[in-house]
Amino acid sequence: MSKQKVQQQFGANAAAYATSTVHAKGYSLKRLIEITQPQSDWHVLDVATAAGHTAFAFASHVAHVTATDLTPEMLVVATNLAEDKGLTNLTFAPADAEALPYDAASFDCVTCRIAPHHFPNIQQFIAEAARVLKPGGLLAVVDNIVPGTHLRGKKARLLNEAGNYVNAFEKLRDPSHGRCWSVSEWVYGFGQAGFAVEHQELLSKEMEFSGWATRMQASPEDITRLKAMLLQAPTAVAEFLTPQISNDRITFRLTELLIVGRCG
Repeated sequence: MSKQKVQQQFGANAAAYATSTVHAKGYSLKRLIEITQPQSDWHVLDVATAAGHTAFAFASHVAHVTATDLTPEMLVVATNLAEDKGLTNLTFAPADAEALPYDAASFDCVTCRIAPHHFPNIQQFIAEAARVLKPGGLLAVVDNIVPGTHLRGKKARLLNEAGNYVNAFEKLRDPSHGRCWSVSEWVYGFGQAGFAVEHQELLSKEMEFSGWATRMQASPEDITRLKAMLLQAPTAVAEFLTPQISNDRITFRLTELLIVGRCG
């Protein structure tokens, strides 16, 4: 997956993220604030800010938030929303999550919400977060996860196959989707970059299929395929996504990991 594809996909759909309930009002926003306990003198970096919702949540608690995104159209949407909200302690800037244009030890907290699955190299992003954080600073990430384990055996193989299926399901809907990690991959990745994991929890969010599929302008043919993948999923996938049909309305559940690590 190329970063150019990410820019094209999100540039074309930037406005939808301003009003997306999952992004604007998701429960994980409240939990991020509760867990990190932002301080009034903090300088926060929000990576892949999209429409800016995470940056806005932190702005009222800290000295300054720098909000970055790879997609210029997203930064325009976020800047306009900040002006509408009367927020003045934010700076918006283009940046690649895997090559952050900031000096070492510049920030007290780095946040990234519902975005790393679009990064070609998630581990490089974690390493960059460690670099720009002050000693003792926090990295707080929320992202969709998939089933998966480092263990071996038949059950482990089925879990990993289910993870591959869910990622394929996501990628059919959104070609800029890279790969969601499993919980074990996130914990390992934080450790590799020198973070001590201080908190992790799983959050479940109900998705309405039609809105989820059309937000990224999936074609009618792909929407039909997506519906079939969801409703005919293997057992391990169905147990993870828990699709439900009520009249003509189809819902399913995605799982987010909220993980916070402290920089060594």
